[in-house]
Amino acid sequence: MKKWSCYLMLAIVLPVCFAGCSGKTDSIRISYVSSPFNVPSILEKQNQYFEGDFKSTKIQWFDLTTGPQQTQALASGDLDFAHAIGSPSVLLAASQGLEMKIVGVYSRSPRSFMILTKNGSIQTVADLKGKKVGGPMGTVLDQLLAAALAAQNMTEQDVAFINMDIPSAAAALEGGSIDAALLAGPVALKAMDAGAMLIVDGQGLVDGLLLIVTSKDFYDKHPDAVDRFRQVHQKALIYMYENEAEVLSIAAEEVGITEAQAKTLYSWYDFDPTVRQQDIDDMNSTQIFLIGSGLQQSSVDVDALMSE
Repeated sequence: MKKWSCYLMLAIVLPVCFAGCSGKTDSIRISYVSSPFNVPSILEKQNQYFEGDFKSTKIQWFDLTTGPQQTQALASGDLDFAHAIGSPSVLLAASQGLEMKIVGVYSRSPRSFMILTKNGSIQTVADLKGKKVGGPMGTVLDQLLAAALAAQNMTEQDVAFINMDIPSAAAALEGGSIDAALLAGPVALKAMDAGAMLIVDGQGLVDGLLLIVTSKDFYDKHPDAVDRFRQVHQKALIYMYENEAEVLSIAAEEVGITEAQAKTLYSWYDFDPTVRQQDIDDMNSTQIFLIGSGLQQSSVDVDALMSE
């Protein structure tokens, strides 16, 4: 069992203090990403799981919700664990020279990544030809669009792709300024509840892989902290599985959805942290997509990113 990017500058300076050569650290800095539906992080923060186990260590949570934010913070030494970061961001940052170690899978959720429409003339992916499609470029959702089009012998050149974030895409779809939107998680579910129709989701096309990542520097200097992080995360997962109703109620309130919606979303996720061969294969496929689209300039040895 294998254990468990860089665009935006952060206007933050975070303190860190390492205790000599002992491998101990006085603080652990973790990114907090609650959306699309990152139930483990919500539970871990609200119930102070890391605070409970790292008793002599200060736990700091930072709302770094995008991949570029997280990888920039890793690169500057201002973040220790990118806790729920998309594989495209990891690959892009690694290709630009950021040394990282993947310490586990955060989640897989192919069903939560969707292409939706409110245009009744669009029934299949083939019907998207010449239509306006909005969504975030260089992400799992963009990869989903490319893969879905490729299955119909089409490319993104066959649609009018408009780069926009998920909330903007949802609003544009509702307002009728685009024909289809690339949406995920609660935003996608709310759009469907408001009448949007599913064209295709990620099943069989993308895995929707989120990862847990640390810098190679932190990994080398603090192996005990990395192991402890894994153990605490596993402890939270066990509690989540054994107390589903309670945890989903907490998560639903945090992301602003109903408990019924939370239950539906939860069924779409696989939070097993074990790195599988399928995950490595998915990252290699993602890399091919990123290079082919011109977003990634050089290839990365995915196996070298894996921790021991």
